Amino acid sequence: MTLLIITFGCIAAGVIARGEPAGADARAYWAAVRIWLGGGDPYHPTGPFLPYVYAPWMLPLFAPWALMPWDVAWYVWRGGTILGLLWTIHWAYRQRPLPTAILVAALGFSFGANLDTGNINLPLTLLLWAAQFSSPMVAGVLWAIASWMKWVPVLFLAILAPRARLWGLAFLAASVILSLATLPGTIAQLEALVGFGRRPIRLDYIVFLWALVPVLYRRPEPFGWLRLDWWRAWLESWRAERRSRGRRVRNWLGMPHGSPGDRHAASASAAAAVTPRPLTPPATPTGGLAPPPAEEGARQG
Repeated sequence: MTLLIITFGCIAAGVIARGEPAGADARAYWAAVRIWLGGGDPYHPTGPFLPYVYAPWMLPLFAPWALMPWDVAWYVWRGGTILGLLWTIHWAYRQRPLPTAILVAALGFSFGANLDTGNINLPLTLLLWAAQFSSPMVAGVLWAIASWMKWVPVLFLAILAPRARLWGLAFLAASVILSLATLPGTIAQLEALVGFGRRPIRLDYIVFLWALVPVLYRRPEPFGWLRLDWWRAWLESWRAERRSRGRRVRNWLGMPHGSPGDRHAASASAAAAVTPRPLTPPATPTGGLAPPPAEEGARQG
């Protein structure tokens, strides 16, 4: 807990010290919607705003928030992000206190940088967290939105549930179609991205590592993959698998395979595995069933 308090104190000190200049990235999202609603070009803004660099069809997603005055919108953006981050830290700390404290300290600079600029990296990280506790369809939608805004979340497809991966790829294909449908805006988006030129190393992207915590903490050995024997066992099991590549892909995406009879038997066995069995009274030494406790006590009386 002491390590967490020190980390939170350092982050708070850095955020407060920045004061008015903070929130440059969030202000760009806010201004982009207002410029777009006014008939302007959010990818080439005028005034002290950074250009909007995301898909044009995503502008309506920011609209309910961007219609607030900037002071209120910035308070809601940063405050909501902090509350979401604290909830995830609370969940992780309840599972494994010491590893969580060390990990939060290691990612403290990245947390502080994103809270300072208001960049969407941290909200997208929280979306990836939520995807791991959601239904397959909702998880796929959240992953697709995050992946269409940043390239790093694409790598997190592997940690989703099999059916969620299929939904995610389907919604990602829909995102491609929407971007093609708004092709002039998409071209302006690419021009704005290229206009930034060569960028420095983005240390704020390290924050996406925080989205790995749920999938790691729900394993018996969260950090077993750091050992060489773990990788050896995984490689041996992969080599021993006899299924075809097509069946492996279908299984990875949660798609049904095999004959209808095989699928029905598999679903029936899976349902039987999760259905609680009725309690059977213990057998007596003579082979019969023992009477209920109340009845047995009445007989003794």
